[in-house]
Amino acid sequence: MTEAAELPPAPEQARDVFGDRFTDAVRYAELLAEAGVQRGLIGPREVPRLWERHLLNCAVLSEVVPEGVTVCDVGSGAGLPGIPLALVREDLKITLLEPLLRRTNFLTEVVELLGLDHVTVVRGRAEEVMGKLPPVHVVTARAVAPLDRLATWGIPLLRPYGEMLALKGDTAEEELKSAATALSKLGAVETSILHVGEGVVDPLSTVVRVEVGESPGGVRFAAKRAKAARSERTRRRR
Repeated sequence: MTEAAELPPAPEQARDVFGDRFTDAVRYAELLAEAGVQRGLIGPREVPRLWERHLLNCAVLSEVVPEGVTVCDVGSGAGLPGIPLALVREDLKITLLEPLLRRTNFLTEVVELLGLDHVTVVRGRAEEVMGKLPPVHVVTARAVAPLDRLATWGIPLLRPYGEMLALKGDTAEEELKSAATALSKLGAVETSILHVGEGVVDPLSTVVRVEVGESPGGVRFAAKRAKAARSERTRRRR
């Protein structure tokens, strides 16, 4: 049996980034390194680089999230980037959306343990909750799917003039180019690539920002969203 990798001490940057929530960030890292690995939510080889590659890499996303908005973290998995973002930004209302039960169980445990009252865990796929969850200002995602496919799930969850922020790697520019047509059909009006985390992470975290106009998801999804909302209202009246 391979010996479990040991979680390294938190780097000094983590104290600055997480501030008063630093202790909670350490506890979350410990949970990922222990229960997260045991439940297959994160690979054991990721443990030595949990801080730099995962927690800090995700926390710096806060640099480009507006104040006081609603956020839906699509395909949240083990809580990345949703949990680190929640730890540094208590002004946000965050929904962690994840279809797999074992992952939502873990997320619920983390949220309760860390006292993240501004975070809600929802089990489901993006296409299933459209019209059931209130549209949000910002959709976040990390390592979920190629940008064109991610956009078909995430953009319809946005409110008009919202934005999707996708943490990507070296393929960001290539993905953005290949997804241009799909994004346009989904109502995107502007796209950009941002680099965040100066002085915190090296290399910097790469974020693809997709801003939408008044019809997130385009005409097709507007009709689908309206139908889903009507069905949900009918269900609640029963």
